[in-house]
Amino acid sequence: MKADLPPEEPSRPGSPLLALLPEARLLVSMITAALVIAALYYGRAILMPLFLAFLLGFMLDPLVMRLKRWGLPRVYAVVAVTLGALAALGLAALFLGNQVSALSAQLPTYQSNIQHKLRELRTTAGQPGLFDGAVRTFDAVQREVNKAAATRSGPAVQRVQVEERPPTPMEQALDWLEVSMEPLATAGIVLVFTVLVLLDRVDLRDRLLRLWGGSLHRSTDAMDEAGRRISRYLTMQLAVNVSYGVPMALGLWAIGVPGALLWGAVAALMRFVPYVGPMIAALFPLALAFAVDPGWDMLLWTAALIVVLELISNNIVEPLLYGASTGLSAMSLMAAATFWTALWGPIGLIMSTPLTVCLLVVGHHLPRFAFLNVLLGSQPALDPPTRLYQRLLAGDEEEAIEVATQQAHDGDLAAFYDDAGLPVLRMATSDHASVATAEHRHRVVTGMDRLLDELTELHPPPAGGRPAAVCIGGKWEVDTLAARMLAHALSLQGRPAEHRPAAALNAETLARLDLRGARSVCISYFASEPAAAARQYCKRLRRLYPELRIVLGLWNAPQLLQQGETLESLGADAVVGSIGEAMVRLAQFMGDDLPEGFLAAPQTDDDPARLQALKDSGLLDPRARVLLEAASRRAADIFDVPLAMVSLITEDRQIVGGAFGHLPAPPGAEPAEGASAAAEETDVERRLSLCGHVVADGHTMVVPDIARDQRFAHNPVLRDRALRFYAGAPLVDAAGFKMGTLCLMDVAPRTLNKREVRLLEAMAADLMTLLRAQVAQWSTLTEPREEPEPPSATVGQLVPGAG
Repeated sequence: MKADLPPEEPSRPGSPLLALLPEARLLVSMITAALVIAALYYGRAILMPLFLAFLLGFMLDPLVMRLKRWGLPRVYAVVAVTLGALAALGLAALFLGNQVSALSAQLPTYQSNIQHKLRELRTTAGQPGLFDGAVRTFDAVQREVNKAAATRSGPAVQRVQVEERPPTPMEQALDWLEVSMEPLATAGIVLVFTVLVLLDRVDLRDRLLRLWGGSLHRSTDAMDEAGRRISRYLTMQLAVNVSYGVPMALGLWAIGVPGALLWGAVAALMRFVPYVGPMIAALFPLALAFAVDPGWDMLLWTAALIVVLELISNNIVEPLLYGASTGLSAMSLMAAATFWTALWGPIGLIMSTPLTVCLLVVGHHLPRFAFLNVLLGSQPALDPPTRLYQRLLAGDEEEAIEVATQQAHDGDLAAFYDDAGLPVLRMATSDHASVATAEHRHRVVTGMDRLLDELTELHPPPAGGRPAAVCIGGKWEVDTLAARMLAHALSLQGRPAEHRPAAALNAETLARLDLRGARSVCISYFASEPAAAARQYCKRLRRLYPELRIVLGLWNAPQLLQQGETLESLGADAVVGSIGEAMVRLAQFMGDDLPEGFLAAPQTDDDPARLQALKDSGLLDPRARVLLEAASRRAADIFDVPLAMVSLITEDRQIVGGAFGHLPAPPGAEPAEGASAAAEETDVERRLSLCGHVVADGHTMVVPDIARDQRFAHNPVLRDRALRFYAGAPLVDAAGFKMGTLCLMDVAPRTLNKREVRLLEAMAADLMTLLRAQVAQWSTLTEPREEPEPPSATVGQLVPGAG
């Protein structure tokens, strides 16, 4: 007799209800999507005017804001802009009407040309052609079939045609009024909605933020991004259309097509309708050229003009002006145009791009709608390492090699191995015991091996003697692949290196390593916890080769890289986490490092003129101290860094115009006391300054981790101050000279995203704008200018930590 078992609970793992949960979610999502599409279709009478009003509001709101800045109240500004827009539309309609009327009066004179060309076309079409025999055979067969069908159907039936009475003028007027009522009513609704949107823009924004819910930061960013993208798209589209319509009008005028100005304006307006608009606009001048010229020259010249303008606009002007203004892919633009046209007709086609941009922004900022960002966005769906890893998983070695060669097209193999090679192996290590099958592992290993063969063939290392460095795989095949990457990168840098495959750690394996003549080795590990194996390997190598410098490449163990006792506990001379850092450490141990061990800041050719501009800029004036310190304080607060400052690059050193905060003292060092002690500790030459690189290069520089950047890892000032993070935006005057930087520093690694970089650059530009206004104010003072004070603890003080 079976024992009574307790009933299965729905929440228990493995429950059938839980197994059906993904399918239920998918079903709910599909039903929701169907309801939304149905609401958009059946509610188009209301939604279409409302969305069109929002689109017009985006276009007209900048004019309203401009009038408000001039002191006009918002209500009057909205009325003025609306009346101005209506007047512009009325004048445009009047102009187009006059042009059409003039052309319609001239069309009867072209009737003979049209009839003559049609007769020529009919005569040409009636001549024997290539398929005339096949057509005659088909016609004969069709006549026989029709004759047989008529015989079976009996006597022919007489057709009776009923002719309707022609409508009276009153009925025609009513029909026209009925047809025009709907567009006029829609236009009236759009006008009312547009005025309301312009009047209550702030209130509507607040209500949308409240309806959006969730994080106010995300909602605000989403609305700002949507408005910025749509405004930029509309502005760029207007510029593209004008750049097309003006040459069209001039070209048609030169060819001699009547109404050239009209057709140029029509071409510019119709290009607001994606895909269909340019084709419709091209029909009018082509038809008129066909009617006007007795010959065919005008038609051919007009067609050539349209083709040339389309090629230039589509391949040069639009990519140059649009760029990534919308962030939509070409496929999503086409699909969106089809979808919105099917829902809302021609108006939906016009609004398809702005509406799809809004969906893209929603997908970018709301995690639950992230699929929209993937489906609609122009950014690659997979980052380069993931794309390369997927090609390897699929066994498509040829495409994987193509992806790799495209990424390493500039020949910087070290950067490629850091940015793509190691991440691929990390993903393979992570998936090894979870989702990867034996076949997947085999494809990745063999594919990476062949890929490295291809890269070695494309970028062969110079021939050399015995290697000064040996890269050894720690335990697995992926360890050997990383060792091979590092050996190849070192050899390309002119430092002979070889790799050894991973093998069991025993006396026979160590004897086969053949490390005679090598100064250093790098043992490669991808295990997440390699401490025990690495410690044992280092111990046995030390016993056999006591003079050997040992570097551990812990490519997948960030927790060990952050521990201070790693070197002592593992018995290695250095621990690295990237190919670039490993190259720096091994080069240092091989005694063939950079001349100074770091990349020194260069001087530019225009440095004398730049120094004179620095003296004239007012940045060195003691009265600018308050302004520069305020900018530093704001930057430190906004970016949440321990130290922000305005640095100025003179002929041979870097001085501080203003600073806020301080860097914590390095471990074991006593903090400086007093301004003189601080100045003495931070006595930095220009060549040691990171800000000097920004001034020389002219672009913002972000160094996420100085200790792991081969350019600056051995800079003595940065190392002594334990500086790990630096970001600096150049201070540029009106003539384009770089005076210094607004920079951020930290003793912990970090980074800035693109928006934060743009914000830092904007703050630097605002500082220079305020400084120019301040200098202009000083120049208006009647009092004689005081002699500059000697450099204090801040102004003229050398940079803390070489910022």
